[in-house]
Amino acid sequence: MRDDPRDPRLPTSPGFWRSPLRGPWFTSVLGLVLLAGITVLFLTGLLSYAAYNPNLSPVNDKTPDKGILGFYLFAWPTDPHWLYRLNQGVHVTLGITLIPVLLAKLWSVVPRLFTLPPARSLAHALERVSLLLLVGGGLFEFVTGVLNVQLDYVFPGSFYPLHFYGAWVFIAAFVAHALLKTPTALRNLRRLREEKDDLVSPRPAEPTVSRRGALWFVGGGSLLLFATTVGQNLGGPLRRTALLAPHGGGEPGSGPNGFQINKTAAYAGIDTAETAEDAWRLVVTGRTGTVRLSRAQLAELPLYSSALPIACVEGWSTPDQWWRGVRLRDLAALVGYEDDPPDVFVESLQRHGAFRKAALRANQVADPRSLLALYVNGEELSPDHGHPARIIVPAAPGVLNTKWVARMTFGDL
Repeated sequence: MRDDPRDPRLPTSPGFWRSPLRGPWFTSVLGLVLLAGITVLFLTGLLSYAAYNPNLSPVNDKTPDKGILGFYLFAWPTDPHWLYRLNQGVHVTLGITLIPVLLAKLWSVVPRLFTLPPARSLAHALERVSLLLLVGGGLFEFVTGVLNVQLDYVFPGSFYPLHFYGAWVFIAAFVAHALLKTPTALRNLRRLREEKDDLVSPRPAEPTVSRRGALWFVGGGSLLLFATTVGQNLGGPLRRTALLAPHGGGEPGSGPNGFQINKTAAYAGIDTAETAEDAWRLVVTGRTGTVRLSRAQLAELPLYSSALPIACVEGWSTPDQWWRGVRLRDLAALVGYEDDPPDVFVESLQRHGAFRKAALRANQVADPRSLLALYVNGEELSPDHGHPARIIVPAAPGVLNTKWVARMTFGDL
């Protein structure tokens, strides 16, 4: 005998879900918070993608076959110098802060995932499919984002294409859902008395907390996550509060090189023999040929200083550090680009891992603050910070500030 879907012991029965908190008002409040928050997340995510100058060179873009989705037509600016730091800090911190809201929203509508029949009409079937993409896409984006922030790459493949394509699937379902549900959500908030719908249990259990109390609980969870994450982007004493961030503890070491890094020289496979003064040479290629420069020869060129942070896709950043080195546009001039510095392709001594090669736009090369840095905070770069030389560019993602530079090729890419 087939089970009766109305049996209150089964999740297909409305009577199975007895929480008195569920209802259109509670769901509407959470939905409108997510509407605003996810819109900001998507926009900052697009800007984060644009910051890599994805049309510049395939080495910068880890999202192959993107087709019409790769529609960026502008060069990422270098002003203000903290632009990427702000954008990525908002993206990561807001994403983590919204996790309790997302989980509460999914909990509030879970009875609808078990309603039978699964499709009452073609329109209803399309709505259920969009809901599946919305829930699945949302969980996928938040989970992969959190794993990336924690530097825990347990998912198959590269984070960049997975998160990129997942975002487009999710946002398509999110927009469709928002267009359908936002008018209803606004009406639910305006009503003084809540109307009954399929989320309201026909046999509710005795309440232990009010719906407003539940919202305060969700908001408190979000506030706690915010307080234990935001410090990784602000730096200073607040960095100690970033308990959930991989870079939220004490600074690595002390002294002029005592600020955060992602990859150590050992992780990157840097051999000290090849970075020694008598072995390392910077190879610069351009319009008029190739020059090879030792570190001592670079130090004899005109040196300039820039106060710039390092900001990474995981949402962490350093305070401004004082870098000193040779301007990128001066290196371009050495190989025939005196007045019109072009793009540059930078190669590292790094043995493995993403972004051991990177490309920078002409506007980034031309900025007077863009350096091939030899010193930081008055001292030579440490091995972990890129000795013998590293790139530092205003507003660029940290992975484009290549460390352990071996070769620079100037020209249109």
